[in-house]
Amino acid sequence: MAKRAAPEVNAGSMADIAFLLLIFFLVTTTIEKDKGILRSLPPIDDSEVEPPIIKQKNLFIVLLNRRDQLLVEEEEMEITDLREAAIAFLDNGGDVNAAGERCDYCQGERDPASSDHPDKAIISLKHDRETSYGKYIEVQNELVAAYNYLRNREAERLFNRTFQSMLDEKSKNQFSPDEKLNEQIQRIKDMYPMKLSEAEPTK
Repeated sequence: MAKRAAPEVNAGSMADIAFLLLIFFLVTTTIEKDKGILRSLPPIDDSEVEPPIIKQKNLFIVLLNRRDQLLVEEEEMEITDLREAAIAFLDNGGDVNAAGERCDYCQGERDPASSDHPDKAIISLKHDRETSYGKYIEVQNELVAAYNYLRNREAERLFNRTFQSMLDEKSKNQFSPDEKLNEQIQRIKDMYPMKLSEAEPTK
């Protein structure tokens, strides 16, 4: 007796369904972005050069403890007040820079007990190893925002545009650099150089 041929199963429709499900999951799935802080590390310097002597008034010390409490210039401070305090320090213009030039664009109080010049002003951030990552990023953002505010202010005064828009234009035209734009960006950076020092975290 001849064997009957086994009926074939049409898997074409199942493949279509699987393909549609795959497209659905690819479209609806959200991909987590890496979180972090964009920093360019300085090159390794093997030369034995003595570090310059920094006056205490040119240091803006920010401490963050394990309980996420903020201590600025030995006084407890809320995170909401940090940006304004950093701006007042950077924009003080109390004296002259290394070249003996007074800051004629600073709009601060010119307090002799605060920073001499934006070129000399250094913000020192130190945190505990048990500080939460979220609070550390929040403090970093406020300090960088202080620099961005001052740079935007001067860019609008000198070039009638924000410093951020200048950076955006530079990134769009990275393959055909605009020398004039690069000079303007560098000029603003020189007016308020970002001197943000991060000390080794404590245990």
